[in-house]
Amino acid sequence: MVKVERTFPAPASLAEEEKKANGSYREPDVIERLYRDFHNKCYICEIGNLQDPQVEHLLPHQNGRYPERKFDWNNLFLSCGHCNSVKNQRKYDVGIIDCCKEDPEEQIWFRLHEKETQVSAKDGENAQAVLTAQLVTEVFNQRNTGLRTRASAQRLHELTLEMDKFYAALEEVTEYPESAFALRKMQVLLRRESAFAAFKRNYIREHQERYSKLFAYIA
Repeated sequence: MVKVERTFPAPASLAEEEKKANGSYREPDVIERLYRDFHNKCYICEIGNLQDPQVEHLLPHQNGRYPERKFDWNNLFLSCGHCNSVKNQRKYDVGIIDCCKEDPEEQIWFRLHEKETQVSAKDGENAQAVLTAQLVTEVFNQRNTGLRTRASAQRLHELTLEMDKFYAALEEVTEYPESAFALRKMQVLLRRESAFAAFKRNYIREHQERYSKLFAYIA
């Protein structure tokens, strides 16, 4: 999960659909804007090139119990079906980090160690960060149903492949520190727009002394 810059004003359809008895918050202009703002990534797991996109409410509207949340542009996020399903638990109703208003990287460690995710709050007293870290951990490790087991395993596999590509690029930069091509490749991999960016950026952050030249790419 990384910081996302939401664009304004809100998609025009939201105000019109809110007036209807059965209005939709999934009109084409909403979907197009979410895809653009969130860089075609799920905001929770960061898997790219979404095949099962969903419009997710950061704070649930609970079937009309909170109607003000249903069409609120600030409350609409782009997620994959798996993450939306996992997040649909009462414990997450109080709200996780709003990555459009706060930077999750400042509050959470994102690590992949021996093909296992280790996601944790930097401050154990920060309840929102703890809850968010728990959610991110769950979406990579949920095993309570067959479909969720498969979806979690797929995300972990994709994360592992992306990190392997990242580690190979790091070796290239280390071997050829003056290579503009190698540095450009690393810069692309470390952009917030890239898949699983939080894990890659966190690795540089935790190895800043070794990769000080790359730190500028995540500043």
